[in-house]
Amino acid sequence: MGSFRRGLIFFLALTCLPLPALAEVCDKVRPGWDGAPVSIWQETLWLFGSPAALFLLFCSALVWRFKNSWGALAVFVGWSFLVGAFTFWDPTGGQRAQATAEGCIGSPSLFVAVVLVISVGLLLYTGKPDAEGENGAS
Repeated sequence: MGSFRRGLIFFLALTCLPLPALAEVCDKVRPGWDGAPVSIWQETLWLFGSPAALFLLFCSALVWRFKNSWGALAVFVGWSFLVGAFTFWDPTGGQRAQATAEGCIGSPSLFVAVVLVISVGLLLYTGKPDAEGENGAS
């Protein structure tokens, strides 16, 4: 039974390795991929480097600077749509799951967590009344 089990484990280990036939998916999804597995930090930087995320970061900075609660709500909705697009919407027709299995796309969980902190922080920061009596007291 021991040699059978070792053979079965060896066979399963071989089937889990990335194959060259599937590597063409990474050429389509991430053309500049170097072959090393993408870490959660690299994926987060890649997602924050997208034009939509850079625009929302700029808008978040403006909302923070001008302390506008309606702007914070708009930025929160924008971040929500962007996170949904990056995590749920797959415009590649199923190639994203294969690319994740190959290792050229990492987990977006750190990106989602950072966006959550930014969004909730903006909502809390802009939702507080000023100390000068904005809450109705004179």
